[in-house]
Amino acid sequence: MENNDKFTYTYSAPTEAERREIESIRRQYVAEDREVSKADRLRSLHSAVVGKATAVSLALGVVGMLVFGGGMALALEFDMLLLGIVLAIIGSIPIALAYPIYKRLYASGKRKYGDEIIRLSDELLGE
Repeated sequence: MENNDKFTYTYSAPTEAERREIESIRRQYVAEDREVSKADRLRSLHSAVVGKATAVSLALGVVGMLVFGGGMALALEFDMLLLGIVLAIIGSIPIALAYPIYKRLYASGKRKYGDEIIRLSDELLGE
């Protein structure tokens, strides 16, 4: 009769070169998700508040200036005075609204992220 109560296994560890390669690959994935400093988080929150407001108001202002300029060109260069004046007036509306929209979006972002920005800045300043 055979004794089948034995348990056998074979152990093989990765070589030193394989271990370095595995650790190198692992570091690339761990560093991206977990090591965000408080200062980096503070910067990203601040840029989220300012960036959205700036981008929207700049886009609105640029579109308004292009329409306004097209109206002025029609009026002055192509002798289409009435159409040019109408386009210039239409273009001046988004130009006039760009700054109030910036202020409103900026205030909205401050309300949304303000508490976390204050908390992070207090922690970084040690207060």
